[in-house]
Amino acid sequence: MQKRESPDYKRIYEDILRLKHPTKKEQCESILSKSRFSVKDVITINDIIFSKANKKTEFDNQRHRSYDESTILEILDYQKNNKLSNSELARYFKLSRNTVAKWKKHFLL
Repeated sequence: MQKRESPDYKRIYEDILRLKHPTKKEQCESILSKSRFSVKDVITINDIIFSKANKKTEFDNQRHRSYDESTILEILDYQKNNKLSNSELARYFKLSRNTVAKWKKHFLL
């Protein structure tokens, strides 16, 4: 079985910034300086570059997100460090409360 490689997000976002949004490059420098992008980095840089969409588009985009194990653990650490409830964390990261509970059950037990 062949392992799937993830896209080269750094090159993708550098091209987007260079060709379409050169004014926002300075805001994205801290993320672009990383050698490897996490899912959280991709979401963050995407929010910086592209303006907020309407509610329907935002809802549709959220349905197609997927998170790797390291990002899930980072999100759960964020919850612990900031003493947030499942509901507060879900609102902050635009997740379902059930998703947060499922992650906690799966990764923290």
